[in-house]
Amino acid sequence: MKLSARLSGRLALTLAAVVVTATACAPQTSGNDSPGTDEKSGTLRLWLFQEVDNTPKERVVDQVLTDFRKAHQDTKVTVEYIPVETRAQRIKAAFNDPKSAPDVVEYGNTDTAGYVKDGGLADVTDAFGAWPEAKDTDPTARTSVTVDGKVYGTPYFVGVRALYYRTDVFRKLHLKPPRSMAELAATARKIRAAEPGLYGLAVGGAYTYGAMPFIWADGGALATGRSGGSYTAAIDSPAARKGIEAYTSLFGDDNCPAAKCAGMTGNDTVTAFASGKAAMAIAGDFSHQAVESGQVKGEYAVVPLPGVTPGSVAPAFAGGNNIGVLRSTAHRTLAVDLMKRLASKKTQAEMFDAMGFLPTFTDVRGQVAAKEPFVKPFVDTLAAGTEFVPATPAWAQIDSAQVLPTMFQEIVSGKKDVEAAAGDAAKKMNDAFGAAG
Repeated sequence: MKLSARLSGRLALTLAAVVVTATACAPQTSGNDSPGTDEKSGTLRLWLFQEVDNTPKERVVDQVLTDFRKAHQDTKVTVEYIPVETRAQRIKAAFNDPKSAPDVVEYGNTDTAGYVKDGGLADVTDAFGAWPEAKDTDPTARTSVTVDGKVYGTPYFVGVRALYYRTDVFRKLHLKPPRSMAELAATARKIRAAEPGLYGLAVGGAYTYGAMPFIWADGGALATGRSGGSYTAAIDSPAARKGIEAYTSLFGDDNCPAAKCAGMTGNDTVTAFASGKAAMAIAGDFSHQAVESGQVKGEYAVVPLPGVTPGSVAPAFAGGNNIGVLRSTAHRTLAVDLMKRLASKKTQAEMFDAMGFLPTFTDVRGQVAAKEPFVKPFVDTLAAGTEFVPATPAWAQIDSAQVLPTMFQEIVSGKKDVEAAAGDAAKKMNDAFGAAG
């Protein structure tokens, strides 16, 4: 998901939810079936994620709600900003308590399949298809709201990762940005040899989304889909193992010592770079603010993470958030209209200006890239093609069980070789896929 320092800041957030008007009641247990009514007036509840600095987001949302109320004068909207780290409990509980559940909700794009399986999200396929703006939605973002061919929301923003590098270090050592993964590894080791106090490229054994591009760049996959919507693990395929080897080979005294880097997360690698402890890092567009606030401000640049072939771009994970309508809403037409207004081209452009979130519409993304140079490497990465996690509720189990980080850490610690660790990871993934049906 926004899995965006917007997202990374959220992961450390412990603030209580901020309620703009009325808050929802504590969820109890009930059904989540559609009420079969479509009221055209009344009060809608909206749940959005709380940001580290929520004020800019509130300004954009407040304007959307003002316009919505003008269009629907007999309608009120209450909005609650919920902490992202407790989103799963809050949202799933809401699925079971329609009386206190929101009508419209922001959710992480990796959560879609699980929420659909829970029966919580409304099928908005027809409304999305009839929405003129939807035709310009990025294909991968569209995938993030699609389960078994049906649409369960609209993309809200997208986040991708690219290669941050220290321009001062590169100047000093007469280096150029790497154009292939082989050059990336070689450059990292040159830096480490010349500057032993620096990690050449900060990598983390618990940084799943930083490792995935290495797997995809080598033609590997996390899993392959089968008829009926089920999946089979592919993490142990020869191509995937080649990518795993490329990533795990970067853990060592000649780049990022395993003793220090095996447990590092994505946030840790960003912190290492921003604090001047690493010459390169794989970080997101959403990491820009954190880096700007660090010691390397003014001494870094960003390029797309290179692929295997010189000049190519490694496929990146397309994270981000979506806006959906709950199946239990008694105001379906109004809720769908609010969903579209919150995720419209106009709102996404304004949200980029306010928060730095990348738009999911390709034309709007091009417009913001033209006025903000730092966005270009991320837009180029998106244009080169991105990947997504398997669209199944099993992914939440695989992710929470740390299946892939465990695999990486077993390899870099020397506990298992690539083949054995990947084989064990594939078995765990297949168990999860089988349990999900």
